Amino acid sequence: MKNLFAKLKETMVSGPLRTGLSRTRGKLADGARRLLAGRTQVDEELLAELEEVLITADLGVAATERVIETLRQRIHRDGLGDGEAVFEALIEELIRILRTAQTPPSSLDHKPHVVLLVGVNGTGKTTTLGKLAHRFRGQGKTVLLAAGDTFRAAAVDQLRVWAERSGTEMIANQSGADPAAVAFDAVGAALAREVDVVLIDTAGRLQTKVNLMEELRKIGMVVGKRVPGAPHEVLLVLDATTGQNAVQQAKQFGEVLDISGLVLTKLDGTAKGGVIISIADQLRIPVCYLGLGEGMEDLVPFDAESFAAALFQNP
Repeated sequence: MKNLFAKLKETMVSGPLRTGLSRTRGKLADGARRLLAGRTQVDEELLAELEEVLITADLGVAATERVIETLRQRIHRDGLGDGEAVFEALIEELIRILRTAQTPPSSLDHKPHVVLLVGVNGTGKTTTLGKLAHRFRGQGKTVLLAAGDTFRAAAVDQLRVWAERSGTEMIANQSGADPAAVAFDAVGAALAREVDVVLIDTAGRLQTKVNLMEELRKIGMVVGKRVPGAPHEVLLVLDATTGQNAVQQAKQFGEVLDISGLVLTKLDGTAKGGVIISIADQLRIPVCYLGLGEGMEDLVPFDAESFAAALFQNP
C-alpha cells in the first residue's frame, strides 16, 4: 500500500488550484523544502527552524506545535535520519490533518434545499453566493437568491449582478427591511415555484456581534417554520488573507450558530493559505469550498489530497 507521500505525487491537480495557491506554496512548501533539502542531520535545532517556517506560513501556534511533536515522535520511532525523510513525514502529517476537514458534497435531499451564508463584511459572502448559484445551475438545479443583507444597498446591487450573471432569480426588499422577512418570502417563493436550492445572503456587522447573531438566529427560525429542517446548510465564509483572525471569527460564529461548513475565500491573493491547516486542526468544521479568484468558476470543492498536492508537488 502506497504511503501518503507516494500518492501525493500521482494526485491530479487543476490549474486554477495550483495557480491560486502559488503564494502559499512559496511560503509553506518551498520554505520547508529549502530548509530540509540536503540536511543529513535531524536534531532539535532543525525542528525549531521548521517550526518557524510553519508559523510564518500561518499554521498557527497550536497546529504547528502538534505537527512538530508528531514529527519528533516519528524521528525517534521510525528513525528518520535526514531532511528528505522529515519532509515526507511533514507532508503526510499535514494531509492527515487536512483530511479531518473534508466533507462529502451536499446531498440536496430536500426541496428546496436552503443554504444560509454567514460571515463578517468583506469576506466575500455575496460573491461566494453568486458562484454557488452558478455551480448549482451547472448541475441542472433551479436556484433562488435571497438578498438578506438589507443594511447595505451595495450588497443588494452586487447580488443582483450575480443573479443576472448566473441566470437565477432573486428576492429582495427595500433597504433596511427585516432580513428574516426577506428570507421567509424567498423560501415561500421557492416552495410555490418548486425551486431546488435557496441561497440566503446575510449581513456581517461583527462590531454589533450580539445583534448580528440574534438576527441570524431569527433568520434560521423563520425559514425553519416554512421548511422543516431548514436551513439545511449554514456556510461560514472566511477571508484567508486575514490568517489566524479567520480562526477567531469561526470560533465566534460557532459559539452561537450550528456551522455546517466553511468557505475559505481569496486564497489567490495571500500566502496565508496555511490557515486552513490551523482551521482543520482546531475547529473540526468541514471545509466545503475554496475561493480562488473573481471568476464564476473560481470556487472549487475542497479536497485534502488535491490541496496538499497543489502545495507540495514539484512543478
